[in-house]
Amino acid sequence: MTQATSLETAVVALRAGGVIAYPTEAVWGLGCDPDDEAALTRLLRLKARDPAKGVILVAADIGQFAPWLEGLPLDQRASLSASWPGPTTWLVPDNGRARPQVRGAHDRVALRVSDHPLVAELCRAFGGPIVSTSANRAGEPPAMSAAEIHAIFGEALDAVLDGPLGGHDRPSTIRDLATGRVLRA
Repeated sequence: MTQATSLETAVVALRAGGVIAYPTEAVWGLGCDPDDEAALTRLLRLKARDPAKGVILVAADIGQFAPWLEGLPLDQRASLSASWPGPTTWLVPDNGRARPQVRGAHDRVALRVSDHPLVAELCRAFGGPIVSTSANRAGEPPAMSAAEIHAIFGEALDAVLDGPLGGHDRPSTIRDLATGRVLRA
């Protein structure tokens, strides 16, 4: 595992098909390029996560999600804009843009515009959304520090972008865009 001493190191790792760890709003996350099937497969294997569950994508702003939002009605786009950036992850109908490992067994894709400055900076530097899934093995509590990342994943990650958590006390709320229903509070 490379200790990322700069944002650039983490971005280089992402662009090379790597899996990185970084702090999010409430817990540490694992990320990769959502268009790199090998990286997605590796990330799911590292977590021992059921591929049918899918993963969340996080971005710096709604514009980075433009390809995933093509064809979305204006009223639904307005709902997204009204809640972002912030701790709401929306399940948006998949328009065919999401990779199978991102979507999982669902017909929707989970999207969030982060209000964590480091996450937003990482997405801007990368040039688009990245995967954001809790940094843990399936069924275990998520990592809360870089030290816990090292204890859980050892040398298996390509970079760790150290920084503070975003001050939220729990992971993002997950809502269905079509119905407004809260699936995780």
